Amino acid sequence: MPPVVPPAAPAAHPAAAKPAPGFPPAPPAAPALREASKTGSRPVNPFLTHDPSQKARRLARALISDLAVYYPDRRKEGLANGTLKELFKEEIQKSWEEYSEQVGKEVASSTTYFTDALNEILAGGQRVF
Repeated sequence: MPPVVPPAAPAAHPAAAKPAPGFPPAPPAAPALREASKTGSRPVNPFLTHDPSQKARRLARALISDLAVYYPDRRKEGLANGTLKELFKEEIQKSWEEYSEQVGKEVASSTTYFTDALNEILAGGQRVF
């Protein structure tokens, strides 16, 4: 009786060894990701940190940026006439209330993040507030 020979493994398809046309090979991982994969930890995302100062600063800037974006004509008029405080009085008050509610009254009253954002963003770098 002849010896039993197992069937040969199917040959790999020639196209499987080549990358798909039009797709470059994947770039190597960034150094922080490579290091994190070695240590088993994840890289720190600065936007997810729980630092109250960073949160307060970002929130103040976001709230004031919204005012500048939503009311560009009023802002332009206020800058030209020096009437930003009067023109944005209600919106600034609402933004301040939201800001102090989210970051806490102590942080809101003990830092200048909100005023800095008003001057840098709404007042275009001028000391108005």
